[in-house]
Amino acid sequence: MPALDFRTLTLTAALFFSLTNAPLCFAADNQLTPEEKAAGWQLLFNGKDHTGWKCNTGKEIATPVEDGCLLPFESGGYIINYEKPFGDFTLKCDVRMDKPICNSGIFFRVSDLGDPVQSGFEAQVASFAISPYQQMGAIYDFVKADKKPAKETLWDWHHVEITCRGPMIKVMIDGEKISEMNCDEFTEPGKRKDGSTNKFAKAGKDFARSGYLGFQDHGAKCWYRNVKLLELKPE
Repeated sequence: MPALDFRTLTLTAALFFSLTNAPLCFAADNQLTPEEKAAGWQLLFNGKDHTGWKCNTGKEIATPVEDGCLLPFESGGYIINYEKPFGDFTLKCDVRMDKPICNSGIFFRVSDLGDPVQSGFEAQVASFAISPYQQMGAIYDFVKADKKPAKETLWDWHHVEITCRGPMIKVMIDGEKISEMNCDEFTEPGKRKDGSTNKFAKAGKDFARSGYLGFQDHGAKCWYRNVKLLELKPE
């Protein structure tokens, strides 16, 4: 083995010192990092109980917090939603699915908790897809997913980010853009931008620009953690 010269040893020692003495820039699950706190991120779920959360029916969530995660499955509502509405924001969270046929969704800008489907948008969370409009990361029945997430779906944690600013909506999964939508381009009820039909009774441009967010119970277990939101100033 060749001998290390003095310069190499010095650089190695300096690198070791800088790494071992660097400030920790991460946080445990369901906590904000120092950088997130400084930037104004809000922690919406504390990882311990349902503080700030309820069923869209107004009832308490029946399913307990499990392993530091929100669990919409058998919660007693169609979605479990956060108590405060938001307009322009970036929402991020981690999600994991239970089995090969698994379906859930991240709802946002829901203006009527009595009818989340027809009054809000949904970023699809699913381990299978009947169509590209129902694929993981699609803006459900409005915009197709451009690609599949790079990671395997079953049992993997996926990091989801949803940004809403005015009419623009963007969904990213594991650092990749999966779908994007300009609501103002959806001008007819029951139709997408290209004229094909969807299930909505009103045009995409007429959906509220502010509303509630929540996680869907669609008959299978999905776990959600690290639910964080940054409110954005309207452009």
